[in-house]
Amino acid sequence: MEACTTQTCASLPAQTTHREETMLNEELWQEVHRLFDVEKWSKSAIARGLDVDVKTVRRCVRQAAWVPYQRAPQPETLVTAHAEFMRRRAPEVGHSARILFQELVHHHGYHGSYETVKRFVRPLREAQSLAERAAVRFETPPGLQSQIDWGQALIPFRAGRAVRHIFVLTLGFSRRAFYLACRDEQLHTFLEAHEQAFDYFGGHTREHLYDRPRTVCRPTEEGGVIWNATFKSFAQYWGFEPRLCRAYRARTKGKVESGVKYVKGNFLPGREFVDDLHLGEELLAWQTTIADQRIHGTTHERPIDRFSREQATLIVTAGHPAFRLEATYPRVVADDFLVSLDSNRYSVPFRLLGRTVEVQRREGRIVIRYHGAVVAEHDELLGRHQMRLLPEHGPGAIARNPRQPRLRHVDRPQRPWADDLAVEVRDLAVYDAWAAQAGGVS
Repeated sequence: MEACTTQTCASLPAQTTHREETMLNEELWQEVHRLFDVEKWSKSAIARGLDVDVKTVRRCVRQAAWVPYQRAPQPETLVTAHAEFMRRRAPEVGHSARILFQELVHHHGYHGSYETVKRFVRPLREAQSLAERAAVRFETPPGLQSQIDWGQALIPFRAGRAVRHIFVLTLGFSRRAFYLACRDEQLHTFLEAHEQAFDYFGGHTREHLYDRPRTVCRPTEEGGVIWNATFKSFAQYWGFEPRLCRAYRARTKGKVESGVKYVKGNFLPGREFVDDLHLGEELLAWQTTIADQRIHGTTHERPIDRFSREQATLIVTAGHPAFRLEATYPRVVADDFLVSLDSNRYSVPFRLLGRTVEVQRREGRIVIRYHGAVVAEHDELLGRHQMRLLPEHGPGAIARNPRQPRLRHVDRPQRPWADDLAVEVRDLAVYDAWAAQAGGVS
């Protein structure tokens, strides 16, 4: 059985008000409302997709807020004193009322009837059945969702074995997947891998499901998440909605995990690669000749055949410039009023020290904005580890005295994303270069 693909995978309550109507937990309740309010699915389609009764969907849609299920008080019976034992033992004996009755009589001094035991076991057995139904795969419609994750593999190169990180993006409906071997899992690698997948498929789905990597978000103490600002900009730029697997619920990303196992079990055995270029070429050939053409174990169809029905529903990306060329990058202005982009540094007005500005490329120019207003422009540096300094951006005191105390701002923000908005520590030679350039300007 394959895991479900969205937040619908959840355990259901221990009892229901009617046999034909399931009490939804909060996560499943939210998914019903998302499909009805956002995706505009019909109630009957939601019931089929989530494998619940249509009356349950109707009740859920009428509710303005989720109400947790509460069991009605149960009358005291002779079996009540043995309730804890019954709940623990029932799954171990397959919820057999007969076995439980025998054990109660012979080992626990029970003097009640067999029918009383049957009535106690019935809701426990139904709860188990509902939980198993809740774990059944939720099939996503064409073009709705992809799953994205990393896997690691030890790759046999001629020069020796080395770890490579396997990026996998799997389309939820067709199960067609894109694989890319990378040297790391850094943010820029992650985003470029997405764009290569978009090129491979000719588009992307409306939603992308992630297993909470730190390049996407980080947890808060309150149980929420803070999105990586650059990743969020990437999602907005390409027009997809990022969604997260529920914490500690690995089953919700079953399709992509199956893809990682498939690479390790089908592509790597018996192969050796000259270098990373050779690895990439062989992986791409394997995708198109083997992975796309096999009969999938769940759908019982070839992914390439199902993709022919999904392709028209993807958001087309052809002709769209790469994010790197059009993206807006948030940057915190360092104490030397420089911001970094692709290892090069550009000056901004001194008054913005400590503020977060937005840096963007535009036709060979670097445009820097603060609250939407352009505060600096520079010609883009084509090399690496270079600086573009404008004397009017800094007070003369900084150029002459690099040890001047750091200025403070009462509204100076905390760095929201240490990896992405890093403020570099500059060597004092930076200031010598600044002073030399400032002295050369008449």
